Amino acid sequence: MMLGLAIGSLLIACLPAIMFAKNISAFLFPIQTRNQDHEVSDHEVSDHDGTTAHDSHQRGVSVLIPARDEQDGIAASVNAALQNQGISLEVLVLDDHSTDGTAQIVKQIAETDSRVRYLSGEELPEGWNGKQFGCKQLAEAADYPLLVFIDADVRLKSDALQRLADCYAATGVGLLSVFPHQETGTILEKWIIPLMHFVLLGFCPLERMRNDSSPALAAGCGQLFMTEQQAYQTAGTHAAIRGSRHDGVKLPRAYRAAGLMSDVYDGCELADCRMYHSASEVVRGVLKNATEGLADIKLIFPFTILLLGGSVLPVILLVLCVVQGNLVAAAVAATAVIVGHVPRILAAIRLRQSWLGVICHAPATLLFVALQWVALLNHLSGRQVAWRGRTSS
Repeated sequence: MMLGLAIGSLLIACLPAIMFAKNISAFLFPIQTRNQDHEVSDHEVSDHDGTTAHDSHQRGVSVLIPARDEQDGIAASVNAALQNQGISLEVLVLDDHSTDGTAQIVKQIAETDSRVRYLSGEELPEGWNGKQFGCKQLAEAADYPLLVFIDADVRLKSDALQRLADCYAATGVGLLSVFPHQETGTILEKWIIPLMHFVLLGFCPLERMRNDSSPALAAGCGQLFMTEQQAYQTAGTHAAIRGSRHDGVKLPRAYRAAGLMSDVYDGCELADCRMYHSASEVVRGVLKNATEGLADIKLIFPFTILLLGGSVLPVILLVLCVVQGNLVAAAVAATAVIVGHVPRILAAIRLRQSWLGVICHAPATLLFVALQWVALLNHLSGRQVAWRGRTSS
């Protein structure tokens, strides 16, 4: 029996390991920085309208930042965006009824740089999520056709907008998303945050996603999106996902449902972001939108089997087999443990993720799955996790 379980755990562990290894190169951002003569790398191609990536720079970019109680990081986010070179830009910050110094900080920056505009958010309508409503208002106020939505804790590198515009033009998608480099400080951040890459690259076939417009294959990161006004309107704007907290998945699905393609890449070279600053924030952050992701009733059972079977079960079996002296089963379980850690090792090397997360992959996965079940139980019982002083809206 132990040998059978060990073989089963090895087979389950192979799935994300093989998928991750296949996806990682395709996930890396394809556009290199321009040289001093503003020439694009070998990746520059004509987009679907026949224009080159360089042409997109003549149109400019509106950087749109919804902010609610973000006084600790908003200045760094705005100033980092303003440092971008080789492209015309404006930075719009919408203050969503902050109770801290967010508004004063943005207004002070706007007084010294005409490219910055402060917007005061309207009252939140019934049925809307605050971020989605803020993004819609920002898009309506933008002057440039290219829109970049970023969270208030995202800090763009100086060539990020230029490279994003190149990639957007080259791929011809309606919505482009990237994962900024995820900074982690506390132990729980190092455990849990990297798992979003593990799930994405371990279970989503990127090649198929880029050739199949099905909304079911949509993937993205809500921390950073680039789109164009025309495509944004065609997709229904953020009104299409008005009640959602999980724009990373929901917005790409809205674009695909409207007949537009979406794509997602690694953005470690383009931006930095620290999502949470404490263990309690990590837990609440996972719980607040889990039911729109893996904690969906249709997904939680198969993913519980896949995540625990390939990452946690091999460790348990290895210990039991060693204790029982079942060396054959122990060898298979040990192989499963190694294979199960392959994605985390690749992520640490290629995506600059924490090695502590690699070492603690099994308990981190167990905790992550447990939080998905807590989120589902909260949802079924009608309990909602507050974020920035709000629940569903």
